[in-house]
Amino acid sequence: MGGMGSCIALIAVGAILTFATDWEMESVNLDLVGLIMMAVGAIGLAVYASVLKRRRITAAVPVAGERRDVL
Repeated sequence: MGGMGSCIALIAVGAILTFATDWEMESVNLDLVGLIMMAVGAIGLAVYASVLKRRRITAAVPVAGERRDVL
């Protein structure tokens, strides 16, 4: 899945399909499609946030008195 923007877009499009439209199709339930899109977007955001949390690496701050040899 893409980044955070695509997850938010999935949630927004799903909410529009579920709550803001009154289209009716014979073979497709657009309310259910919208709910599924919102659920996938929410799961994507949760996964993205957990991966982003693990990727954060803080720079090591040298300890006072520690010598670093530079080549």
